[in-house]
Amino acid sequence: MEREKVILTYEDYCKLPDNGTRKEILGGELFVTPAPTPQHQHVVGTLYAALKTYTDARHLGEALTAPIDVVLAPTEVVQPDIVFIAQRRRDIIGETAIHGAPDLVVEVLSPSTAPIDRGRKLHLYARAAVPEYWIADPDAHVIEVYLPEGSAYRLAGRAEHGAWTPALFPGLVVTLDTLWTN
Repeated sequence: MEREKVILTYEDYCKLPDNGTRKEILGGELFVTPAPTPQHQHVVGTLYAALKTYTDARHLGEALTAPIDVVLAPTEVVQPDIVFIAQRRRDIIGETAIHGAPDLVVEVLSPSTAPIDRGRKLHLYARAAVPEYWIADPDAHVIEVYLPEGSAYRLAGRAEHGAWTPALFPGLVVTLDTLWTN
């Protein structure tokens, strides 16, 4: 006898115990991942600090870092490593979660999350109309920038060496060599 698949929603997610694990719901399915590595956290912290300093100084909007719930649909709840919400869209920031697509989502790859970040989440963010998605790969020392093309994403650029200025934030300079070393 086949068991019926249980589809979880944000309401179910809110009832899960807060036991320190990272939980996400993708397509109604619960995903639990281990704590990130120190290298992962170094990349997140360095990118976040640069983005936060740049956007705050210019009053562009709100940069936030995980853990933060982003509810893209009732059965799609993610915790990206970094999100940015433009000033004009700050109303999607709720008391307990972000409700809607951020203007930028950044995921830093870990061995346990890479297949999800490059697969399910890439497709989810495209369907949810996230305007820009960055994947930072600490092992390959590269940041990939994805932009919408129809209902999918296209790889619009790669930052690999030296200083990188993302098109979304003219004037922001990220020194890639310091990003990958701690």
